[in-house]
Amino acid sequence: MNPRNSLNFSGGPGALPESVLQQVQEAIMELPEIGLSVLGISHRSDWFAAVIAELETNIRTLLGLSTDYHVLLLQGGATQQFSMAPMTLLHGKTHAAEYLRTGYWSGKAIPEAKREGPIQVIWDGESSGFTRLPGDDELLFSPDAPFIHYSSNETVEGLQFHRVLGRDDVPRVCDMSSDFLSTPCEAERFSLIYAHAQKNIGPAGVTVVLIRDELLKDAPDNLPGFLDYRSHVKAHSNFNTPPVFAIYVVLLVTRWLLNDIGGVANMHQINRSKAELLYRLLDQSNGFYRGRAAVPDRSTMNVTFNLASPEMEKRFLAEAAAAGFSGLGGHRAVGGIRASIYNAVTLQAVERLAGFMDDFQRRAV
Repeated sequence: MNPRNSLNFSGGPGALPESVLQQVQEAIMELPEIGLSVLGISHRSDWFAAVIAELETNIRTLLGLSTDYHVLLLQGGATQQFSMAPMTLLHGKTHAAEYLRTGYWSGKAIPEAKREGPIQVIWDGESSGFTRLPGDDELLFSPDAPFIHYSSNETVEGLQFHRVLGRDDVPRVCDMSSDFLSTPCEAERFSLIYAHAQKNIGPAGVTVVLIRDELLKDAPDNLPGFLDYRSHVKAHSNFNTPPVFAIYVVLLVTRWLLNDIGGVANMHQINRSKAELLYRLLDQSNGFYRGRAAVPDRSTMNVTFNLASPEMEKRFLAEAAAAGFSGLGGHRAVGGIRASIYNAVTLQAVERLAGFMDDFQRRAV
């Protein structure tokens, strides 16, 4: 297959909708309404202010989000939020914030939070090899915790929460980097949501943060300006030179979700159809493909599995790459195979992958 026709199943950066890529290609050369390349437009221009305003509105519309929340477009990825959230919420607190360690990325957030104040890991999936998520009967949430933190979808292990965790009287902080705007999420039950863009909603370089206004009332006054959410609220996500290009692409993706897909609920139905196709193939393979995640906790974004041996996995990946399927290697932390089927990966692309997998099995046994 011609490399230009390769299909992107990478864990990130993920695929972008074809219509968005076409608009981006044109905008790199020249935005018709401006006459300049999007790469050279000032972040202080009226055009960019309008981009920010529309993008905020689109995200509010997609999630049904009230004006009690600020919509911020920040830098630093989810990694910066591992620090910013506890810097803001743990200052002066004596009770421990509650964290769940359900996989690679939620585990990355924990040592950063420990720098800022007391935390307690109330559930740790290491003993199960991070192959499952906790049930409600395994979780005991304290009413005194400053907040609870968890990751809604673990990209590495292929695990996803299909419910909201925690108490309604304790702020929820959630890393939704890999399933943001892929499914309805009851956004107003969360106090802070963060999601870097390079999975479902754009290229690397911008992170969407949704934060309830009341959460900022007790924030410490000695935070560095760049690490203070209030600085970005006041500046309308223009505190310093922002990633104009990346933010513009996210705007185009939200337009695509609203106008072409018809909203997040419709996007979820498409994503579920893609995931069911692959999981059905795994389940009907008589153990040739071995799903990694417990069935109730399977991710609709990242389908993770193994074959009988590392040698067979190498053969699978080599033949898949030759057939035009890119990014199927599992994360270095766990190995194996991972098919990431983010929003812009089409059902037709997943059908082609399923066809390849079925053919590979027939030839290998």
